[in-house]
Amino acid sequence: MRYIEHSPDLLAITDITSRVEDRTCTLRWRWPDGLQAVYIHKGPGGGDQPEEESPPGGLKLYTREEYKAGGGYHDRLEEIGLVVYTVFARVTENGETLLVRQRDGANRTTVSAGKARIYYAIDRKRGLFRKEQTVHMTVTAEVPVGREVLCYVKKRGGYPADKEDGILFPFVQDFAPGRNALPPIEIGKDDHIRIFFTDGPKYGRYYELVPE
Repeated sequence: MRYIEHSPDLLAITDITSRVEDRTCTLRWRWPDGLQAVYIHKGPGGGDQPEEESPPGGLKLYTREEYKAGGGYHDRLEEIGLVVYTVFARVTENGETLLVRQRDGANRTTVSAGKARIYYAIDRKRGLFRKEQTVHMTVTAEVPVGREVLCYVKKRGGYPADKEDGILFPFVQDFAPGRNALPPIEIGKDDHIRIFFTDGPKYGRYYELVPE
């Protein structure tokens, strides 16, 4: 199986549309006369497209009969952020399966799978005669989150406004889906802590950070 460049005498996919509802994406497109099957590629938005692969991988065969029976192509979105679907016309030449590569992008659509929420809670406890306070942090994630996504910042005399407003500390472990109770830490009695994205513009596209 390999790609072949589209030409006027080859079949092509047009009028592709997408709709996302309850994390299920529905794709529809116009089937050219004579085309009985396509291959569908699903990948992250902004990443390398499947046309650059040789041979193509990560493809799903979908027939015209399946399309008619289902009223389109339906796919459950388990990802976060942008997702790109590419539908390739499937043709056969001398017994070999060929995928028609369309440079015009008419066979491609991008959908948003939404953001995953990351909830966090910070509980401070201080004894009556102690100069330090104990901080318990809890991170509750809807999806796995790498340690590089989050950091916490400590500031004396008030809460930090952003990750540059105090002393930044990285996390040393990844966060599993569900509740993650972190080991307690000791800070000064006048110190305050908040959790931030290490890179807001980058990770803010995929996650929503919510204080509890």
